[in-house]
Amino acid sequence: MNRSYLQAVHTILGYKNGVVCGCLVYFSLFKTGVVYTITSSISMRAIRRSNCYHEEGHDAACEFKDKYYMLMFGMIQILASQIPNIFHTKWLSIIAPIMSFTYSFIGMGLGLAQVIGNGKIEGSIYGISTTNPTKKVWLVAQAIGDVAFSFNFSLILLEIQSTLKSPPSQKVTMKKASTIAIFTTTIFYLCCGSFGYAAFGDLTPGNLLTGFGFYEPYWLVDFSNACIVLHLVGGYQVYSQALFAIVERWYAEKFPESAFANDIRSVKVLLPEFRLNPLRLCFRTAYVVLTMVVGMLFPYFNELLAFAGSVIFWPLTIYFPVEMYFVQKKVVPWSGK
Repeated sequence: MNRSYLQAVHTILGYKNGVVCGCLVYFSLFKTGVVYTITSSISMRAIRRSNCYHEEGHDAACEFKDKYYMLMFGMIQILASQIPNIFHTKWLSIIAPIMSFTYSFIGMGLGLAQVIGNGKIEGSIYGISTTNPTKKVWLVAQAIGDVAFSFNFSLILLEIQSTLKSPPSQKVTMKKASTIAIFTTTIFYLCCGSFGYAAFGDLTPGNLLTGFGFYEPYWLVDFSNACIVLHLVGGYQVYSQALFAIVERWYAEKFPESAFANDIRSVKVLLPEFRLNPLRLCFRTAYVVLTMVVGMLFPYFNELLAFAGSVIFWPLTIYFPVEMYFVQKKVVPWSGK
């Protein structure tokens, strides 16, 4: 049984395809961590600005830097990353979708309220207005990249599938779960995007919940952005655990006698006893710090999202899965099957 995307490509399509896929998978999982770090800092800053406007008035200069909030998110992830593996992230997987549904409903509701308050629908069927065709093409390409990034779960599908109980078959359960998940998230994406564009038109922000003036109801904006942060704490771990497993499995196979990989130490500091592994502690901490540093150096949310989505979507979501299907079903190229 192939328990990871990378293992499946290596087993079915061979070593060379496995190397190419590995580079893309590592890049994709890493950039997801960077994007989640940037997004969480934007939401935390939005909470701070909302409270600032509420306390000091709408004319106050409530400007705050993202770096401090990225640092806060990174510290949380350093602790959370010591979760042994993806089998122990069940509670995060429950919290994350609850938070996602919550802030999505709030975003759609606030968007609808904004449209009603404006008395008209902003924007147009032609999309964001531009001064020249070149810029229009660039914005369309960026939007396609954003959409592609939103459906990159194929990278962790097999890791999640391997945690499912059977019977029924893990494959059957995962197929049903994937169908429901894609349908549900697509509806929410379309509704949030449509209500946001109808409310703000060309000025629609990358994070919809940062665009409602930070005025009233400030507590609702705070709550929805807090839900985003909690969602991203869980999402970061679900994706990162897949990368942690790949690297730590490789190290254990490469150095089977290494005490650095196999030693387990018990730590008890104001909490119940916690088991730490030196490799896990050092590598995962360094990884979180690296995603945080890259996020600080490139804090461009929409642009990074579009670039990441455009680079990895076709090979990882279309090419490799289709090629693996052809090999497994023994479909001969150009045979007409």
